[in-house]
Amino acid sequence: QVQLVESGGGLVQAGGSLRLSCAGSGSIFRPNVMGWYRQAPGKQREFVAAMAGGGSTNYVDSVKGRFTISRDNAKNTVYLQMNSLKPEDTAVYYCNIFLGGVSFWGQGTQVTVSA
Repeated sequence: QVQLVESGGGLVQAGGSLRLSCAGSGSIFRPNVMGWYRQAPGKQREFVAAMAGGGSTNYVDSVKGRFTISRDNAKNTVYLQMNSLKPEDTAVYYCNIFLGGVSFWGQGTQVTVSA
């Protein structure tokens, strides 16, 4: 099994920054893709960013230039640096790892951006 634990969410004013972390443990093997999704109230969960073990990245258009994903393969940890936050970034952010054809999810961390 795989466990993912997120941290770093909170309340921030518009224009501010937050850094999310997600530590993975358990039966994690490579190759894998680690990433972040978010779900705002009343909306479906959406993809935010992902990073493969080799370093390739992908972002949803709405966060390009503001968010940066990175990972530490030795620690099975993925990060999301979020700058220039906007109220529309408010959501529960979920960590995800995709390996062996299976997705695993963290419990989520709340990010709230006030206007």
